[in-house]
Amino acid sequence: MRALGAAVCLWGASAAVTAGSQAGALPDPHGLGMGDVVRITVHDQDQLSGLYTVEADGSFAFPPLGRIAVDGMTLRSLEELLTTRLADGHLRDPRVRATMETLRSRRVFVIGEVANPGVFPLLGEMTLMEALATAGRPTELASHELILVRPASGVAADGPELRTEPEAADTIRMDLRDLQRGTAWHGGVLLRNGDTVLVPRAPTVFVRGEVRGPGEYPLRRNDLTVSQLLARAGGGTPLGALNRIHALRVVDGEPVEVRLELSDVVQPDDTIVVPRRFF
Repeated sequence: MRALGAAVCLWGASAAVTAGSQAGALPDPHGLGMGDVVRITVHDQDQLSGLYTVEADGSFAFPPLGRIAVDGMTLRSLEELLTTRLADGHLRDPRVRATMETLRSRRVFVIGEVANPGVFPLLGEMTLMEALATAGRPTELASHELILVRPASGVAADGPELRTEPEAADTIRMDLRDLQRGTAWHGGVLLRNGDTVLVPRAPTVFVRGEVRGPGEYPLRRNDLTVSQLLARAGGGTPLGALNRIHALRVVDGEPVEVRLELSDVVQPDDTIVVPRRFF
């Protein structure tokens, strides 16, 4: 895919577009689709004014005109159509206004290790970084990788797209650190309807025993040593036996206990145990 812009937003900055309620009418650059809710106001005609939902066949019922096919139609085109049809024997000099109440037909999915994963309306031109800012900061267990999955051409996305085989989707993998620093062009990629942005969970290791901060820690590098891991866990307590550290590790499907030196490299899913020293 070609770059469509430079990444100029820092993660956590306010997004240009938010997923919550908007003041005033929502923009309408792409046309109406199934699920969209439109507010139609006909001047001095309260019985015709109200909310109308685009149904699965791309239309909605609008008395006294019957069903109106609106799939792909812009709000301005809808106003012109209703004005013309109402003027044809129904109302004298009708004045019609159509605004988007709820945009549901165009959306993107941001899932995984972010503060607020979910489905977000695709309002106007939304970049990858704007979508990430809308979904919030990555969690403490987020990996350094980000995956943008784009459904194959002509494939409708009813939910997050996680299939990455070539016939199912286009996939871009990128480093979150480059996006956060603004050094990767991917941040300016314009999202399309149905795109899925995935922030995977990093592999983790567990620390138990005589350490100041026992718990689960993300493993974002493949050369993290026992000593470095213990530093992240706050170091050993005065009762810790640093010469008898071991890992509970699964090898060939079987749990084993492996003695470790401080310079040894930990592995994903290890449980590092610092035992109590003998007196």
